[in-house]
Amino acid sequence: MFLLFQHSRISICFLSFLFSFPSSSLTKHPPTSTSQTENKMGSPNFKPTRIFSPHHHNSPPCTRTHQIGALLLVATTFFLVRLFDHSFSTCPPSSLNHDHTSQNFVHFSDGGSLSWPQIGYGSRLSLKIYVYEEDEIDGLKELLRGREGKISADACVKGQWGTQVKIHRLLLQSRFRTRKKEEANLFFVPAYVKCVRMMGGLNDKEINSTYVKALSQMPYFRRSGGRDHIFVFPSGAGAHLFRSWATYINRSIILTPEGDRTDKKDTSSFNTWKDIIIPGNVEDGMTKRGAVTAQPLPLSKRKYLANYLGRAQGKAGRLKLIELAKQYPDKLECPELKFSGPEKLGRMEYFHHLRNAKFCVAPRGESSWTLRFYESFFVECVPVILSDQAEFPFQNVIDYTQISIKWPSTRLGLELLEYLESIPDEEVERMIAAGRQVRCLWVYAPEFESCSAMQGILWELQRKVRQFHQSAETFWLHNQTIVNRNLVEFSSWKPPMPLP
Repeated sequence: MFLLFQHSRISICFLSFLFSFPSSSLTKHPPTSTSQTENKMGSPNFKPTRIFSPHHHNSPPCTRTHQIGALLLVATTFFLVRLFDHSFSTCPPSSLNHDHTSQNFVHFSDGGSLSWPQIGYGSRLSLKIYVYEEDEIDGLKELLRGREGKISADACVKGQWGTQVKIHRLLLQSRFRTRKKEEANLFFVPAYVKCVRMMGGLNDKEINSTYVKALSQMPYFRRSGGRDHIFVFPSGAGAHLFRSWATYINRSIILTPEGDRTDKKDTSSFNTWKDIIIPGNVEDGMTKRGAVTAQPLPLSKRKYLANYLGRAQGKAGRLKLIELAKQYPDKLECPELKFSGPEKLGRMEYFHHLRNAKFCVAPRGESSWTLRFYESFFVECVPVILSDQAEFPFQNVIDYTQISIKWPSTRLGLELLEYLESIPDEEVERMIAAGRQVRCLWVYAPEFESCSAMQGILWELQRKVRQFHQSAETFWLHNQTIVNRNLVEFSSWKPPMPLP
């Protein structure tokens, strides 16, 4: 408004225009007595004295040119004020220091962005993560390569459990990695136990005893009771791969795609307050920019309303889908897939099947999560979740009602097909477009990518950082010295140590 009053004539014209006063009325009026005013106020023709009248009889008239100038000046001032307000409101405090890498925005490759809420996260990523080396801790090498050390990371990075390798590799290259334990606020414990177990490198008993041995070599784990230590369990078994998880790492941060195993266990190892749901490992050939294994098809060229590609595994929901496909083969595709032998379905054929429907049905299998949910976004079909206990990543920033459908598994039948058929193609296209925006968060890409699964995980990890560390076996003295139950200073704790 400072600019507005720099030119009094234009200002007067603006006020005249604003209050719809004719310019000729902006002249000095003789003073009116109080009694006259009181008498006139009751009259329907009463008009109050103009308080914006100039003080000189010879003020120049307000012309149409002046009024136009006043409007242009107001419009310009309004535009500049809004521009400056928008610039400051969309920049986190760190951007004022020209630190563009620290903004809390994730920018989508197809336009748009989302931001992690500052409450509980802060305005920028500020982490120091220590990654244990395999030669540093007795037992880690076995958890990574098996008892004979012959299992390679390259062999373990493939398939739906490859997140255990990808997260490890990305943290080793991360700008948030520190090589100083004393300055770290989080500690990452690498292990490929799902792969090692599948390839015969360790059995369940060996996995359990090796974890316990490794943890006993970590003073910082004992200091916090494991609360600042991160473990990845990439399969439906979750932390149950480590049979004694409830005893030793029940306070630690667990990264897993699986949020529920109460169907097979008395308790679930996943805790919504401390653990983090991560995306499953979609094949690199489908997530890389440019040429992909299977390009999406236009809706008009898709043969089926919906499909389910997977084995029955004796699961009630999957068996119902297969039976439903036999009754309505023109609407629901459920081919008999062979995942071994000479007629094994190749990955390219799998994705070519998957892209040929508007909706990709994702029922629960051995556990509540399914990789098919994440794969559907890359062939651009709308995922239909038939897994009541399923958990999903990054719920603080993603509204899953915009990109997917969750249907009660107890109502699996013709009703589902009729519902899907009733959804207009325009609405299907809208959901596909929304899914296209966020699917970059399913991709385990390098840290320089502005939108990736790793970016999402780092933001969620930041929420877990504590300034203070304590456990039932940690004590402290008046001079801020951390000691154990025997009053031995933390710097003198020697492994192996009794675990908290």
